[in-house]
Amino acid sequence: MKNIHILFVLILLSVITSCTDKFEDFNTDKKNPAIVSGESLFSSAQKELCDQISSTNVNQNVWKLWSQQWTETTYTDEANYDVVTRNIPDNTFRYYYRESLKDLDEASKIINATAAPFGEDPAIKQNKLQIIELLKAYTFQQLVDIFGMVPYTEALDINNVYPKYEDGYTIYKDLLTKVNAAISGMEASSESFGAADLYYAGDVSKWIKFGNSLKIKIGITMADADNALAKTAIESGVLGCFSSSDDDCLLAYLQASPNFNPLYADIVASGRDDFVPANTLVDKMNALDDPRMAFYFTKTDTSTNSGVVKLAYLGGEYGYSSPFSQYSHIAPEITKPNFKGILFTYSEIQFYLAEAAARGYLVPKTAAAYYSDGIRASFAFWGADNVETYLAKPEVAYATATGTWQQKIATQSWIASYTRGLEAYTTWRRLDFPIFNIAENITTYSEIPLRFTFPINEQTLNGTNYKAAAIAVGGDELTTKIFWDKH
Repeated sequence: MKNIHILFVLILLSVITSCTDKFEDFNTDKKNPAIVSGESLFSSAQKELCDQISSTNVNQNVWKLWSQQWTETTYTDEANYDVVTRNIPDNTFRYYYRESLKDLDEASKIINATAAPFGEDPAIKQNKLQIIELLKAYTFQQLVDIFGMVPYTEALDINNVYPKYEDGYTIYKDLLTKVNAAISGMEASSESFGAADLYYAGDVSKWIKFGNSLKIKIGITMADADNALAKTAIESGVLGCFSSSDDDCLLAYLQASPNFNPLYADIVASGRDDFVPANTLVDKMNALDDPRMAFYFTKTDTSTNSGVVKLAYLGGEYGYSSPFSQYSHIAPEITKPNFKGILFTYSEIQFYLAEAAARGYLVPKTAAAYYSDGIRASFAFWGADNVETYLAKPEVAYATATGTWQQKIATQSWIASYTRGLEAYTTWRRLDFPIFNIAENITTYSEIPLRFTFPINEQTLNGTNYKAAAIAVGGDELTTKIFWDKH
């Protein structure tokens, strides 16, 4: 009888344990694990960042409009600088911090706290941590270039829901310090993230070039605010920066949801016809007879006589209603699901170095040589032919093109930055070229915005720090200049 009781207890315990295990399985969301690896968070941050940069969703990214690369067909609020109706600053602010920076920060903490497998090269862990620092620096620079001042030192502390804002100049200087430290802390001969790195597949040598290129980008952007620091940053990075378009920082999007390019989602999958190329860009490229137009836009029938077809590139009037059927469209290649996300390119760096040479910095080539190489790299990226013929045009050649070095470099950099609205917009803000068109709902050129206003939520939820930032930045207005905008 005793043995029967023991057997009954054992069976009962087995049933209870089995039920408990099944109950626990039932209540565990295996598609959203409670513990995520640092490497997975890093991949997520990379995709979210590139999605934000690539998107033309007017709720969170209006830079292709504000750089006057594109304009709107029917609802022209965003092309007319309305950022309030859709709470665009709030959405942008949240996307950068929550979707990208927070994942990067958590990835760094997890990787730092995780013991490396026995026998693994310790340099691998350090490479991962320094790559994260570089991508955080890239992201924070974008935030400064959008708002002028942002939470920085206190921004990612989950225990501090009221982070203070720091001025852009202070952040820029610290970013240079962090980028230098990250470059010094990496070992090119060792591995890093491998396939979890969606940009460079774990190639540390590419990330070192990215870091040196980022120093150039930060340096040239702040050159009018601190020429000495800009000069030091650029001269220290020039020999280790991108050396060809093989170093471009890109994301290879896929054909299927949710991993296709957001441009496809915004322009094709949405079933909406919201955007056409803006006349600001199309007219400039028409005047130069620029071969890249075939890769940027489609042609449309511009004939006035019925039955007579006259195809040409025609941009919608910026900031005015521009019916989709009457103007050129975005080139089909750009709206494919797997069109690559573009973060940072060799062409971009060549224009920065052209500017550095024009400013008298010690760089290996002349301004004319860098300028020409920037155009060549852009043509190659898009697959356009006849670049040397284009460079020989008097209106394109560096020696004979109209205007100051600022006008020459800014114009060609702006054209080459197509689909990369924030870079194109920042070039215009820094160098004051090309000349933009005046949208319908403003009356003077000086009303064109120079930044985003701070998020409305920050005014209510982080009011004390918001008020201090509004004073420090020079007034929370769309037309307030960012610290590096001195002209």
